[in-house]
Amino acid sequence: MSNFVEIKNKVSEFEKTISVPGDKSLSIRWVLFASLAKGKSKAKNLLMSEDVIAAIKAIKKLGIKVMINKKECTIFGKGIEGYNYKKNLTINAQNSGTLGRLILGLLVNSTKPINLIGDKSLSKRDFSRVSEPLSKFGAKFKLKNNNFLPLEIYGSSNLKPIKYYEKKGSAQCKSSIIFAAMRTNGDTIIKAKKSRNHTELLCKYLKLPISVKNNKNYDLIKIKKVKKINNLNYEIPSDISSSAFFIVLTALSKHSELVIKNVNVNPSRIGIVTILKKMGVKIFFKNQKTYKGEKKADIKVISAKNLKAINCPPKLNSGAIDEFLVIFLVAAKAKGISYFRNIGEL
Repeated sequence: MSNFVEIKNKVSEFEKTISVPGDKSLSIRWVLFASLAKGKSKAKNLLMSEDVIAAIKAIKKLGIKVMINKKECTIFGKGIEGYNYKKNLTINAQNSGTLGRLILGLLVNSTKPINLIGDKSLSKRDFSRVSEPLSKFGAKFKLKNNNFLPLEIYGSSNLKPIKYYEKKGSAQCKSSIIFAAMRTNGDTIIKAKKSRNHTELLCKYLKLPISVKNNKNYDLIKIKKVKKINNLNYEIPSDISSSAFFIVLTALSKHSELVIKNVNVNPSRIGIVTILKKMGVKIFFKNQKTYKGEKKADIKVISAKNLKAINCPPKLNSGAIDEFLVIFLVAAKAKGISYFRNIGEL
């Protein structure tokens, strides 16, 4: 019996308005911030993907109560020092690099060893990129072959602030250091290559002791110890990565238009929009607003008549790293040869 399904009907012309689920990066960060907050935090439009569910399971293992119904998720935070570190605790990040790396920054003060595991794919990714700087705070690590999951972290009650240079443009590594610095007496200073800045924006919205100076090629971030995080009620904007499939579908269809409602258009995340516009796709932002530090808008896309090849500037890579696979579909239909360089982070 064949496992293949043959699709004979092509997509006909359309003019539609749709909504997509909540942003994954913001969903995971909301779960982590809400777990550290004092009191009850509620989120609507939380993306209930495997990665976000893994984050919820992780904070529940740390003693945080979570309630989920069809319309919202409620997290009952116990405060910045509210985690319960039990014996023989294992946290499974599954396939989520964001969860796996970020939560290590929150565990640097653990009073008992904690094991972090992941699926086969995540276990091939380099976790020394976060364990090395986190060990400078005072936490101790044991990693498989010194680089990979599973790992064991043993925290410290005497954490020291650090200076850290993040050279790869990894928001995961940067955010992990920010979370660790929140538990540390003194000023931690991060010089970070440009990458998505959701963690910094949430810190600013929550009025945490963080300052960010934006330079041309890097950001200079200073973080002090956090004593309290207020509860965070959040309606998660829609996900640009999920939207990307529909943006590309519209771009490659004939005589079609699409509006995607209420999408997170954080400037550090919209590389796909910049790249596709350079290739001749008509994309517009409507009803732009700032919501708790993040920019959101309705995205309007109109079918492209003549797609042009692109020599993609590497400076756009970090803002499109999750969307390159669908960008390549557009490049395959464009006239000429397209070039993409320095995309090792993919």
